[in-house]
Amino acid sequence: MKILHKGYLAGPIIGALWALVMSVTLGVAISFATGAAAKPALIGSLILGLATGFARVRIANRWAADAVAVVVALVLMAIGLGALQFDESFNFVWRVVLSVVLAGTVSIPLNSILRELQFGALTRHQFEDAVIRFLTGFGYIFFTAIVVIPFYVMVMTSMKSQQQLMLNPLDFSIDLSRGWHLFDSYYELMTRFHFGRYLWTSFYVSVLTVLLTLLFSVPGAYAVARLRFRGQKVFSRGILLIYMVPMIVLALPIYIAYSMVGLRNSILGIVMIYPVTTIPVALYMLQGYFRGLPVEVEEAGLMDGLSRLKVIWKITLPLALPAMASVGLYVFMIAWNEFLLAFMLLDDPSKFTLTRGIASLNSSEIPRQHLMAGAVIATVPIMALFLGLERFMTRGLTAGAVKG
Repeated sequence: MKILHKGYLAGPIIGALWALVMSVTLGVAISFATGAAAKPALIGSLILGLATGFARVRIANRWAADAVAVVVALVLMAIGLGALQFDESFNFVWRVVLSVVLAGTVSIPLNSILRELQFGALTRHQFEDAVIRFLTGFGYIFFTAIVVIPFYVMVMTSMKSQQQLMLNPLDFSIDLSRGWHLFDSYYELMTRFHFGRYLWTSFYVSVLTVLLTLLFSVPGAYAVARLRFRGQKVFSRGILLIYMVPMIVLALPIYIAYSMVGLRNSILGIVMIYPVTTIPVALYMLQGYFRGLPVEVEEAGLMDGLSRLKVIWKITLPLALPAMASVGLYVFMIAWNEFLLAFMLLDDPSKFTLTRGIASLNSSEIPRQHLMAGAVIATVPIMALFLGLERFMTRGLTAGAVKG
């Protein structure tokens, strides 16, 4: 690694790696957006990155370094060695524009990644900082792609017609000329497949699960965190072990028991079994928060003549509201996305939850775009809820981490 502690070596090598990352990223994005192939080329990407990285550490003016990247990208395109090999459907103007865009996505981030590098010898600190910035940028792109690409494919497929899917199932571009017919799959799900009813069922089942979970887990977590009784440590450590038992292990006993008592194929049975899966994790999360609350506050209430129950009601619970809200949101997401128990216990379409209704679309008789539309309907509400309340959830979950 000592040999890389030279700016004229480290800069081009990091630039080549970054250019390869960006050519793959931009190629995938163009292919998904247009439906036409834009393949990344290894040789062209490496040449573009080497030239851009070398210019960045050799030329002090960043605009001049950016200009070098643009010129190199256009020259490579002209001689057929471009970092992106375009499909015949792209005309010359589009090839020039996309080559310039690629040069920008390579050069501009490199201005930040290589900002401390000089042409000559580097300190270990300068070299490692550049490598860390490169890995950070790569990580952002990689993990964003993992999340965005499946969601993009799901949304675009849901807006296709059956004819479009049959002609080219790998074309994920959108045909805006269809207008409101883009949402035909969603309309059919709501009218023909009764997905509005599935949404309502999942909503109130999830809300009831949250209420029942908090009803049992709040006093349980408080008892474990504050009270002293025989077997307290064993109970405290065993809470999470219960949650770690795979649900598939319990599936058959639950199915048999529910069939015997007549709770199978009923919403009541679902509402009864969902809290069983969420109470252990809620207990584990809340007990840590209760341990982090100052004991002196409760002792002051007891000294003022309040009973233990009044101390809990008037002092502890108001202080624990952020944690309860966080746990409630987490439990809601678990109940909303639960599939195994709903699939196993519900057979009547009028009682399906949303995940069970989506599973019913997985049939050769139902177009694939309907299945994707159902997945979008299930994903978007819970995603919006999580993104809207994420900062409160994070605040509540970390508030009890100071102590205990």
